Amino acid sequence: MKRLVTAALVVLAMISIASAAPKPKWKQLSPPAAMPEPTRTGQISVDDFTMHYAVYGDDQKPPLVLLHGGMGSGDDFAAQIPALSARFWLIVPDARGHGRSSRSKRGISYHRMAEDVLVLLDDLGITRPSFVGWSDGGIIALDLAIHHPDRVDRVIVTGTNYARRGTRAAGKGTPFDAYYARCVAEYKRLAPDPDALPTFRKDLRAMWKTEPAYTDDQLRSIKARLLVAHAEHDEIIRRPHAETLAALVPHATFTLIPSVSHFALWQDPAAFNQLVLDFLR
Repeated sequence: MKRLVTAALVVLAMISIASAAPKPKWKQLSPPAAMPEPTRTGQISVDDFTMHYAVYGDDQKPPLVLLHGGMGSGDDFAAQIPALSARFWLIVPDARGHGRSSRSKRGISYHRMAEDVLVLLDDLGITRPSFVGWSDGGIIALDLAIHHPDRVDRVIVTGTNYARRGTRAAGKGTPFDAYYARCVAEYKRLAPDPDALPTFRKDLRAMWKTEPAYTDDQLRSIKARLLVAHAEHDEIIRRPHAETLAALVPHATFTLIPSVSHFALWQDPAAFNQLVLDFLR
């Protein structure tokens, strides 16, 4: 009997230790970093909406555009801006309907958001910047590289698919739960019309059901150097799909970011920032 009690106590102790052990970082979503003070902010009229953007650093440095994820805003890159602005002139827009930018009655598509970025670049007098695109932002960067090869230098995409078949459902209990909650709170805080959230989400869902849908030939036409940075534990992007993207684009490289999920830029910002700096060097 004494042995049984001792064994039971050992099991309980092991369970207690296991439950107290911290989650690996790829299962966590840390609180957002404080957004750095921009050099300046601005708004431009694009199509039928107003696009918000912020710039950081010295415009004598090479330009680098940061493109955020779906439902997010330029604030997604709070943990990247200090490191990257030391080397680059950063342009950080909020896509149509996202963040501080107003909604468009024309809805949302990746190509429209890419063309919006082009209007912003023309307004700022930027000819050929590099791009870092996370998730939906990576798809926008791919669209620019396909349709405007003369306007794109280098591209880094992470958490990015080029066709619907490259994705899978995140499932419950992943950091996506916290991400969506954060996006809802951010939208209510930043959006010109916070009450438009249901319509905004409807527009996004309609786009996600059919896009992206780039062909192999379109990807082979990309002339820019491309880095496909895939997170080891990405919840929604299939690794073989990311590897195929890198294989199809002529001047592309695939790299795996270890111990992180779709939210690599938040879960290990130091590693992510260094990866960006090394590729753009």
